[in-house]
Amino acid sequence: MNQDSFIHWEEGGQNCSAVWHSENGIAAHKKVVTADDTLTADDAYHLACEGTAILWKGDFQNARQLLQALVRRIDKPSKKSKRAGKRVDKSIDAAPKKTAKDIFNQHRLIQSQRARILGMLLIQCNADHTISLRRAPNITQACLEAYGIVDHSYVVSLRELLGVVSAHEWRKNGLPILADENGEPIYVHPHYGVFSPVRGEYIELVCSAPLPKSLDRESTAFDIGVGTGVLSIILAMRDVQKIVATDQDDRALICAKENIALLGLGSQIDIVKANLFPAGKASLIICNPPWVPARPSSLLEYAVYDPESQMLKGFLAGLKEHLLPQGEGWLILSDLAEHLELRSRQELLSWIEDAGLVVLDRIDTKPKHPKAFDDSDSLHFARAAEITSLWRLQIHQKY
Repeated sequence: MNQDSFIHWEEGGQNCSAVWHSENGIAAHKKVVTADDTLTADDAYHLACEGTAILWKGDFQNARQLLQALVRRIDKPSKKSKRAGKRVDKSIDAAPKKTAKDIFNQHRLIQSQRARILGMLLIQCNADHTISLRRAPNITQACLEAYGIVDHSYVVSLRELLGVVSAHEWRKNGLPILADENGEPIYVHPHYGVFSPVRGEYIELVCSAPLPKSLDRESTAFDIGVGTGVLSIILAMRDVQKIVATDQDDRALICAKENIALLGLGSQIDIVKANLFPAGKASLIICNPPWVPARPSSLLEYAVYDPESQMLKGFLAGLKEHLLPQGEGWLILSDLAEHLELRSRQELLSWIEDAGLVVLDRIDTKPKHPKAFDDSDSLHFARAAEITSLWRLQIHQKY
């Protein structure tokens, strides 16, 4: 937890301060007022919109209700937009049509503004991760998992705090990823800040893709960007004898180690902190990089956004040096970026060719997550057309 940044407010005629904490890297708010159950949702919304943070001193459950009230006000179409929708604008045909990239950028801007407003409702936590408010839940274990041991009081947004609690429930209950030979579900337990494998279609691809024959000679695999460890676990279940999994994120490394240990797979899977590839070569190298080439707005978004496709290009460029003869690189990638005009198929194919690789096969599947079927989502046009693929790559024969 970052202890360099402090947030300041006045309470009962006294100047107060505490450590400010934000996993999203948001700077400490300059304008802060205290509020309790007498604050109306409309007044809270106006304060948040004008950039004034609200440090809550009332009932905790009322704070949760206030946050939901702010959500409703943000998501409610304005009267102005409704009137504009009813008018027939003769100049509409002359207006330039928005590109898919424009719609994506607008979507991100709206999401950013929404997060900024909702992040204005703050909670103070004690050094032992307790909250001194009426009807406050016991969040100690959840905060210990996310933030570790601290020796100071701190202030955090209620929205982030609820995310920490939600992550704790995911970690405690686990997420079923596949079934064992007896039909019993196998779980991974995502940690806070580690990408949760909720989209099962890419897991199904890795379960069903034919393994490279080179594994018969040397049963070794690399898992680049291990996350929860889900792909390493699947390869181990498919009898790959030695797997080296890498990541740069300490939370991911701890999470993967715990999941692998829980399943008794520690003798098959080594976890290594590395930028992309470990030392040596393998018969199979698998990677599921972030699918959208855009700049993350927070540390937690690095699992979704890959700025300038750095990880994707780095994986492709390094495969040739780390694959054993007749070995394969498995790239798991959605074409969502192509539908959003953030990357073209031709660019991807040229990066594969420039890396000295050829495409042996591509196994495709359609997404099954709810957003793919939600036509109220501004990105529905892209999500509905999305295909997730497992690209089977091999070193070109001329190399």
